[in-house]
Amino acid sequence: MVPRVQLSPEIQLAQRLAGNEQVTRDRAVRKLRKYIVARSQRAAGGFTHEELLKVWKGLFYCMWMQDKLLLQEELGRTISQLIHAFQTTEAQHLFLQTFWQTMNREWTGIDRLRLDKFYLLMRMVLNESLTALKMQGWEERQIEQLLELLTTEILHPDSQAPNGVKSHFIEIFLEELAKVGAAELTAEQNLKFLDPFCRIAAQTKDSLVLHNITQGIFETIVEQAPFAIEDLMNEIEEEEEEEEEEEMSEDDEQEQDMSSKKLFEKPPKGSCGTEPDMGEEQDDEDSAGAVLQFDYEAVANRLFEMASHQNTPSQNRKRLYKVIRKLQGLAEGLFPEDDVPEKVYRKLQEGRQERKAKKCLPKSQPQDKTGRGEQEDPRADLSSRSERKRRRRGTGADPTAPQEQPGGRGRRGVRKRRRRPQAGARAKVRGCQEPDVKKKWTQERKK
Repeated sequence: MVPRVQLSPEIQLAQRLAGNEQVTRDRAVRKLRKYIVARSQRAAGGFTHEELLKVWKGLFYCMWMQDKLLLQEELGRTISQLIHAFQTTEAQHLFLQTFWQTMNREWTGIDRLRLDKFYLLMRMVLNESLTALKMQGWEERQIEQLLELLTTEILHPDSQAPNGVKSHFIEIFLEELAKVGAAELTAEQNLKFLDPFCRIAAQTKDSLVLHNITQGIFETIVEQAPFAIEDLMNEIEEEEEEEEEEEMSEDDEQEQDMSSKKLFEKPPKGSCGTEPDMGEEQDDEDSAGAVLQFDYEAVANRLFEMASHQNTPSQNRKRLYKVIRKLQGLAEGLFPEDDVPEKVYRKLQEGRQERKAKKCLPKSQPQDKTGRGEQEDPRADLSSRSERKRRRRGTGADPTAPQEQPGGRGRRGVRKRRRRPQAGARAKVRGCQEPDVKKKWTQERKK
């Protein structure tokens, strides 16, 4: 008897994670979390790179086997939150590194029916990795390590990441960063998150990556600029209101207190108040969502610093210079997205007015000559045209006379010539004989 080879716990968990039954997979996920917590608490015990690759292969096929959207969301949330089970930052980064390596390796084998669930998993893992940074207070060193990891595994030209992984990561990065840190991150910290994208956009030779970065990162910043400035103005107003309230609280005058209460009292239900407006403002804020704050001049300078290098391809430099002009305009207070539609609308209005004026010119000119004004009969133009046509034909008939009907005569003394068919037209042709009926009719007519 050959002795059994005892498998490592990681392989056993991976086999159960990829099982056919959902109950087995759910139990394996719960056991995996307990195993990670127990092993990461050991002083000498930690996961190696190969062990985490085995764990992620089991988690990948656990997601592969999961059906139904709600269950997929729940499983993706459970898998992505495993990062918080690791006690050290190095272990968390190793867990993230093996995840992106697994996605790069298995991406080409994913069919289109299962593609959405893995898009969702990538989004949730990125969100939880940024949440881990938030829990650590957005330390500068931790931010640099995470960005270096993501650049090496996804954005760098030497990485093994397929185009689908790169494109989706670039598309969701600002969205997830805004969800996690829009209320806490400053403009300087947000600029650090943009550094790898500025560097890759200036160095890459892949036109698809350049297009995705310019559209998904920099153009998105330009489009969200009005919302960001509006949020900033609201914050400034709130701070001013708080300062005013503190000053008012220091004063003990009752008249000011009573007036402030009357101003902030809610109107009755039947009266015209400001409640609908407040509701509309809340709806607008909800629809806009969280927006990151950026120093547009600093972003433009950083991007110009990268694009102005000698090693930057000319195609990248031209594309980035266009973005830099837009960012510089935003720093000066110009919003290109708002100015263009207004100009186009004005041109359309001017074009419509010119067309209307041209249409009115033929009717207004004869009215000015006759001097009858706007009440002149418009049939005069039709009669003048009919007279011109008759003169060209050579007939001097009175335009007021009734026209002849096609089946009868008009006025007395005016006959209309009828065109008779030429009977001998066919007989003139050589080799063609007239029918007998026509010959009999012509002979009777002669008699």
